[in-house]
Amino acid sequence: MAALPAEAGAGSVAASKITIRGLSIDYVSEDGRARHRALEDLSLEVRENEFLSVVGPSGCGKSTLIAAIAGFLRPRSGSLLLDGKPIGGPGADRGVVFQEYALLPWRTVLDNVTLGLRLRGMPRSERDRIGRQFLEMINLVEAADKYPHQLSGGMKQRVAVARTLANQPEVMLMDEPFAAVDAQSRMTLQEELVRIWSQSRLTVLFVTHSVEEAVFLGDRVAVLTPGPGRLKAMIDIDIPRRQRRWAELGNNLLFATLRQRVLDLVRGAGTPP
Repeated sequence: MAALPAEAGAGSVAASKITIRGLSIDYVSEDGRARHRALEDLSLEVRENEFLSVVGPSGCGKSTLIAAIAGFLRPRSGSLLLDGKPIGGPGADRGVVFQEYALLPWRTVLDNVTLGLRLRGMPRSERDRIGRQFLEMINLVEAADKYPHQLSGGMKQRVAVARTLANQPEVMLMDEPFAAVDAQSRMTLQEELVRIWSQSRLTVLFVTHSVEEAVFLGDRVAVLTPGPGRLKAMIDIDIPRRQRRWAELGNNLLFATLRQRVLDLVRGAGTPP
């Protein structure tokens, strides 16, 4: 995968990778009598090679949006396009990283990372080479022969990211991936994700409840309204990628201002731009 320029995505304009127009999604009870609308008339675009963070109040449909783009849910109305073509179901062009690690406990770290390649029929030597390449990217090559129970929570989530990257998707969808780890590990994982994204050609859609995390990671932050979710605001995060380290942003006035602006929007106190 070719490397991006150091400042790619930070306020730049690129072609649309994912286009969402008038999207509405309902959940219907098993008996068909109750209906809950999660998203309503949602429209937004995710640019190619962009890191887009999505935040909003609980119940605003953030995870539903991830599931819809992954192809797991059928919209009630509206359109979902990837490279201008309708999304009709799951595909190898989209990889999903969930909050739960979903690692197979009876397989080694390397075998977990290369599982998708194995299912595609790739020879063992080739998939192991690719798997070790991505373990090196996440700084876990020394854990290749360990099993999930031997890893910390943060290490497990890095393995889950490597597994997704190994399948070489065009889009990585991340649904609260760091929510289950401790605060210190979460900060490390955020910095690692910035580094990994900067080395890849991936488009990333990252859902989180943490405004601070959204601002730290994103080129832009999409703020959704209380459910049913609509787009309330889109905020540009014009902080250079080379500064995306917690040691540098702790006292950064622009970071603090953007964080407060997004927080106010999520809490309903801010005015959309």
